[in-house]
Amino acid sequence: MGQGRLPARRGLGCCVLVLLLFLGGSGSPGTTPRPREPWAEEQGAGPEGGPRGSGRYEAVKKHLGAVGALSKQYWQYLACRVWQEGCEEQKEKEERESRPIPSWGFPLVGQDYLEILSAWYCSFGRCCETGDCRIINNITGLQADLREQLHGQHLAKEVVVQAVQGFLLSPRPQKALVLSFHGWSGTGKNFVARMVASHLYRDGLKSDCVRVFVSLLHFPHHNYVDSYKVRLQRQISETLQHCRQALFIFDEAEKLHSSLLDAIRPFMARHDNEGQALPQRSIFLFLSNLGGNTINEVALEFWRAGRAREEISMELLEQRLRQELQEAAENGYAHSQLLRENLIDVLVPFLPLEYHHVKLCARDAFQARGLPYTEATLDEVAQMMVFVPKEEKLFSAQGCKSVPQRINYFLP
Repeated sequence: MGQGRLPARRGLGCCVLVLLLFLGGSGSPGTTPRPREPWAEEQGAGPEGGPRGSGRYEAVKKHLGAVGALSKQYWQYLACRVWQEGCEEQKEKEERESRPIPSWGFPLVGQDYLEILSAWYCSFGRCCETGDCRIINNITGLQADLREQLHGQHLAKEVVVQAVQGFLLSPRPQKALVLSFHGWSGTGKNFVARMVASHLYRDGLKSDCVRVFVSLLHFPHHNYVDSYKVRLQRQISETLQHCRQALFIFDEAEKLHSSLLDAIRPFMARHDNEGQALPQRSIFLFLSNLGGNTINEVALEFWRAGRAREEISMELLEQRLRQELQEAAENGYAHSQLLRENLIDVLVPFLPLEYHHVKLCARDAFQARGLPYTEATLDEVAQMMVFVPKEEKLFSAQGCKSVPQRINYFLP
């Protein structure tokens, strides 16, 4: 930082200290006020030089001295947390034995408000050298948004939240969490991947701790697989060094070359977190259309039998899905080989979307753009989509993928 910004910092520091003093007088919000000190209970003023007046003077002097020491301490703490200055001195102070301050609840209050202030500052800019300070892991928000915005996917809603939450709560995970999303295009695989990123990291997909790879975009030519492999390993390694919790998303995973999977395997295999102060966590999401036909067949069987799609269990669908993926592995699909090697922890099936699901997607698209709509308008959007099979016309062939573009026909 240049010298020109020092006055601004001091000004901000003064404002913070005034705020802390104002808030600290009555203790933490929601707590019972502390009893007043004996010197504060005395009524009336004695003679200036009398014992009562002298005792009061000494008590006030003592407490004001404590406030001054605290003010300096909080300013050093703030400078270290926000501007990375004076951290050595702060560390030395933390290592010393803290001295009790007579009867004041102010240190706890000040600490609470400094944590809030530091988090507030970090929400606007970078406050550390890694992306870790912008990890939020908002599982409650993820669960709520999946429940409200992901339509027709009762299995994915439950499985994704359980897998991610269990992994993050594990004190020392022995391997990376690997989830494989399967289903037709437009059923919500990319949508859920983006939602996971946005609820684990404050910056979502733009976070330094999140890397997205699209097979045909990032690895288009098989002639350059060797160079792709080196680059991919370097990018994953750098991200893991930069972040103690990283998220890697591989779209069109069924099109990944086997050599690229060889580059990824070591990062997904079991590892030892012993001796580390903070365990290394990494999450891999593979998005694939592979297995979509099997998932659709199961959904169609339930519909023809008059059973609700919500009755489809994870056990039934996972068994059928694993069988198809293992056959695909024998036919050369590299991504399916991860399943054979037990590197994939959970298969997440995405069911085909029906007519009323498309209407819900259309409603969300209108609301996202602040546009008015009616039930008739939602029906018109849904009727624009192609539905299969030919006889039943039950499932949207593209899911909800092109719905946001369809509502352009209804712009005023």
